[in-house]
Amino acid sequence: MFDLAALATFAFTVLVIELTPGPNMAWLAVLSASEGRRAGFAAVAGVALGLTVVAAAAALGLGALLERVDWLYETLRWAGVAFLIYLGIQGWRDADGVPSVDANQGYLRYFAHGFLVNALNPKAALFYVSVFPQFIRPDAPVAPQAAVLAVISVSIATLIHLGIVMLAGSARHFLEEPGRHRIFQRALSLLLIGVAIWLLVATAR
Repeated sequence: MFDLAALATFAFTVLVIELTPGPNMAWLAVLSASEGRRAGFAAVAGVALGLTVVAAAAALGLGALLERVDWLYETLRWAGVAFLIYLGIQGWRDADGVPSVDANQGYLRYFAHGFLVNALNPKAALFYVSVFPQFIRPDAPVAPQAAVLAVISVSIATLIHLGIVMLAGSARHFLEEPGRHRIFQRALSLLLIGVAIWLLVATAR
């Protein structure tokens, strides 16, 4: 269905896009530096599932619908921004102490947050709608081709996110002193809110 040159071009395109700073990078860095790598890994799993769902929805026509229906696009856009701001505020509040949840509940929460950050991001759906068709051959079945491209894009994104978690998680030892941890987490929480505002401006039509 594909030639190697087309797949390599697609993979490079995804790599460049994923290396561009965005909400996933900022939030995963905040979470891993403050809560540790395990929390970051749980969030990465949620992000990967969210991207997979968005890719599947785009392949089924949701992305094209978002391009045509302004109110639906705006609803998802504002919901995604609001959720990022909520995470920033929550991180600011959690800087004064550890949330009263056990480890498994905490990891499940981070997984759910990672999923929602991406499921509520209309820009992700539009990426699949705008980029996928350029690499899909009209003379071959569309669904298998879309599935291959989705696997490649989600895999590249996940590897980059795991790298962010590893790097940010290594900073946790430096932040074990309570005062230092509080300042750092609040600074990153403000950064996450700033990313939410940037996303609101960048995705405006």
